Amino acid sequence: MDADSSSERAGTVELAPDLAEQLSRLAKALQKDRDLGATLETVVGAALELIPGAAAGSISVVEQRRNLRSEAPSSDLPVRFDRMQGELDEGPCLDSVWEEKTVRVNDFGQESERWPRLAPAAVAAGVRSMLCFQLFVEGDNLGALNIIGSEPDAFDQESEDIGLLIAAHASVAFADAKQISQLQQAIDTRDLIGQAKGILMERYRITSQQAFLVLATASRNTNRKLRDVAGHLASTGELPGGAERTPG
Repeated sequence: MDADSSSERAGTVELAPDLAEQLSRLAKALQKDRDLGATLETVVGAALELIPGAAAGSISVVEQRRNLRSEAPSSDLPVRFDRMQGELDEGPCLDSVWEEKTVRVNDFGQESERWPRLAPAAVAAGVRSMLCFQLFVEGDNLGALNIIGSEPDAFDQESEDIGLLIAAHASVAFADAKQISQLQQAIDTRDLIGQAKGILMERYRITSQQAFLVLATASRNTNRKLRDVAGHLASTGELPGGAERTPG
C-alpha cells in the first residue's frame, strides 16, 4: 500500500491542456449544482472519466466511525464493497482514511495482513485496487471519494494526483452543497410546522404558541421528531397516535 497524507503535491502537478480544461468544467459544474445528490454524482462521474484506471466509484459516508453507506455509486460494486467493510468491520474507509487523507491500495491480494477478512473478499468481488480520498471529517462522521480498480496496480502516481485535484474541488463543493441542503431543509421544516400550526389554530381557535405546544406534546408522547408530527398532521389531518385533544 502506498499512502500519502499530503495533498499539497496536487497543486504542483503539471496539467495537460485537455485535463486542465476538464477540471475547469468540473469546477463550473460543481458551482452550478445546488443539490447535494447532484453534487455527489458530478464528483463521481468526473473521477471515473478523468482518473486513469478507474472502473467504479462512489462517495462513502461513515457515521459514528462504523456505520457505512454509499452515495452516488456508479454501479452495484461500490455498494457491495462498502457493505463488506461494514459487515467485516475493517477496510480503508473504516481506519486508514481517517488518519491518511489519501490511501492507495495497489493490490488487495497483498493486503491480507492488514485486512485479513476484507482482502480476500475484495479480490473475490473483483475489487483488486483502490484509491480513497478524504473529503470531510465532522466529529465522528467522514466522507471519502472511493475509486475502484478491477486489476492489481490499476492506479499510478498520475491517477493519485488527478484524484487529489478532484477531491480538492469536491471538498469545497460538498461543503457548499451541504450548507444549502441544510438551509433548504430548515426552511422546509419551518414551513411544514407553520402549516401544521395553522391547521390546529383554525380547528381549535387557539394561538400560534398554543398550537406549537400541541405539536411539541405530540412529538414527546409519540417519540417522533417535531417535523414528522407536523408532516403527519399536514398530510392526514390528524396528529399521530390517535390521541388528539382540544387544548385547554
